[in-house]
Amino acid sequence: MSQNTLIAVAVIIFLLLVVSLATWLSKRKPSQLNKVYFTSRWQDLQKLCGREDTWPLAIINADKLVDEALKKSKYHGKTMGERLVAAQHDLQNNDDIWFAHKLRNKLVHEDLKKLKKTDVKDALVGFRDALRDLGALK
Repeated sequence: MSQNTLIAVAVIIFLLLVVSLATWLSKRKPSQLNKVYFTSRWQDLQKLCGREDTWPLAIINADKLVDEALKKSKYHGKTMGERLVAAQHDLQNNDDIWFAHKLRNKLVHEDLKKLKKTDVKDALVGFRDALRDLGALK
């Protein structure tokens, strides 16, 4: 092979590597979330906090909203729990979001009759902080 052919092959290989790396990085970078959409949804579910009988719905909807933000931010996992594990280094208050998610699980999978106001408040703060960390809320 001539020297020009070797240089051409090296340049082609280099360009393929650069394109592959750029593609990989673009897939890894979380997409920008629509803050208007998430803010609107967050405000809607906050209206459910006014009455004690709608607290469970507020917790469940907030959990769904965080899960939607995780999915749109391209965190992988079959369950929200797996996605939370994948996002744990990007969430400042990891314990708070886990408390909130576990409270949601108790509401859905167990027969939790009564919620404490402090638990509801703590859970919603955890959900809100996670949404802020993910860039879904200001």
